[in-house]
Amino acid sequence: MILRQYLHEEPVVAISYLLGCGSKGLGVVVDPVEEPRFYLEEAGRLGLRIAYVLDTHVHADHISTGRALAERSGAPYVLWKGTPTGYGFLGVEEGEVLEVGNVRLTVWHTPGHTPEHLTLLVTDRTRGEEPWMALTGHTLMVGDLGRTELETAAEEGARALYRSARRLAALPDYVEVYPGAFSGSVCGRGLSGKPVSTIGFERRHNRAFALAISLDEAGFVAHMLKDLPPPPPNHKAIRAANLGLGV
Repeated sequence: MILRQYLHEEPVVAISYLLGCGSKGLGVVVDPVEEPRFYLEEAGRLGLRIAYVLDTHVHADHISTGRALAERSGAPYVLWKGTPTGYGFLGVEEGEVLEVGNVRLTVWHTPGHTPEHLTLLVTDRTRGEEPWMALTGHTLMVGDLGRTELETAAEEGARALYRSARRLAALPDYVEVYPGAFSGSVCGRGLSGKPVSTIGFERRHNRAFALAISLDEAGFVAHMLKDLPPPPPNHKAIRAANLGLGV
């Protein structure tokens, strides 16, 4: 399996990914930030044809380049099914599998940061049948969980996040966590500068994640409503633009 992680600081602190199957020459781009040319050149250098372009959620802190990359590459643009967009896309549902050569991407619906948020469980079938890693977007990040009030009421989002976090916590300790942001992003409060972790380490050392496991829902919601950082500038307009509903 090929995996490339790209750390961005402009125009936003975020992480994007190119992963896929080298033997079959197929790849997928997740949460693209750079202009399409960047990912097309990277894929070409690695001998991959982009088979899917996917956003884990509709972003509120930057304009996604996902649709533009999908158009340039000829790949379908993938979002959670039912996302209320002004354009067409390939909608995926709970448990759906995207086959990328020997790499299998299994979709989990993990709402909370946003209602349509999804996580990808990644299996490399040349290594084993169990998930090796999870691309968790802004649901579970290294050091924190994602804020919950950018699209829904904060309490409503926190209740959904509680269920999503507990589901992720049930994954084996060894599953690697590849998030959508790192320290400096406004989408979390205690994010680490280290952009990769494991479920086991986060279960022990990520306070919000640990509280989702140890507290009841009301206690977790109370924690998530404290000390919220300022929202991203123009977040409503940015999300509307990413939905194809505004400029």
